[in-house]
Amino acid sequence: MPDYDVTTPLDTDYYEVFADIAAEDRAFWERARQFSLESQDELVEAWDRADYPLHLVSRLGELDLLTDGVAGEGLTPMSPLAAGLVNMEISRGDGSMGTVVAVQGGLVLRSIALHGSEEQKAKWLVPLARAQKLGAFALTEPDHGSDSTSLETTARRTPNGWVINGEKKWIGNGSVGDVTVVWARDDEGKVRGFLVPQDAPGYDAETMTGKASLRAIFQARIRLRDVEVPHDAVLPGANSFRDTSTVLHATRAAVAWSALGHATAAFEAALSYATQRIQFGKPIASFQLVQERLAEMLAQLTSMQLYCRRVAELDAAGRLTPTQASLTKYHCTRTARKVASTARDLLGGNGILVENRVITHLADIEAIHTYEGTESIQALLIGRDLTGVSALAR
Repeated sequence: MPDYDVTTPLDTDYYEVFADIAAEDRAFWERARQFSLESQDELVEAWDRADYPLHLVSRLGELDLLTDGVAGEGLTPMSPLAAGLVNMEISRGDGSMGTVVAVQGGLVLRSIALHGSEEQKAKWLVPLARAQKLGAFALTEPDHGSDSTSLETTARRTPNGWVINGEKKWIGNGSVGDVTVVWARDDEGKVRGFLVPQDAPGYDAETMTGKASLRAIFQARIRLRDVEVPHDAVLPGANSFRDTSTVLHATRAAVAWSALGHATAAFEAALSYATQRIQFGKPIASFQLVQERLAEMLAQLTSMQLYCRRVAELDAAGRLTPTQASLTKYHCTRTARKVASTARDLLGGNGILVENRVITHLADIEAIHTYEGTESIQALLIGRDLTGVSALAR
């Protein structure tokens, strides 16, 4: 048993940002809370062992928590606010499972829902949403991350379909799934999306090891060597990198919500610990320096809540712009790092124990701070929108 109870949710909401949410949105949140509570002990062990508990992904599907608000035939409607609350709550419990939602729903499901044919949607949407099938999203390459527009993976048209060659890296579910959305350049130089079965000859995926973040999900380095797919494997609505970007823009707000979940867990752990930890004969919560740190973290956390709630409102109204999503991710991942770092410090030596979770959240934030667009890229996108001048490298 841990020496301190620092993982029980406290539902911190100092400005009542979430006090008025609709019952249907709260129902999603409550199911996400149910998952986080029932899986937290197992996920502590899985994170420590760098093991991927795939049965928990199935559980997310059973609870209908994997769609990330994507609309489609057979999918339960989920508002942007509900999708955000799910991302927040699952990440409050564990960042690896938060990334499962981001990959399975935010990237793979959304790619097919936005750009797939009716036949592809009928085949994949519901099985992916229920975790009956696992999907991967393969855009990043070993030499192309922030400059993903320069991807080198190729798709050559043949009489029987397409032949794909290239490499991908950091691909969640890429070595343990059923289908991978592979982004590649066709004969005309257009960026296209392809549904590639992971058991296709020439598809070689190696689970990456040595990660210090997101240790309870497998990510892969993929090598595609003359992988043949039929004509109907291409996503007909994906004909340029702009189409790819429609998927990425939507997930940036989700990453901000995920950062809010991590920060919430870290702040509440610090607050709980401060009331339980006795030093010099009294709880450290009675010390001025500790109270000042808690107040600072609360202010940071509340700003994140306000950002995320407003983004959900703009999204629901159809007015959310890509750079508004970028600003939210930019602010929330930066701020979550500060909250988690302060919490780690406040817990002292106990802050580095995996069982207390603060160190796992601190580590996992490092991953979400990078993926779906680094801090620097978000800043340049926002700066271009502000000034009308692009500072992106050419």
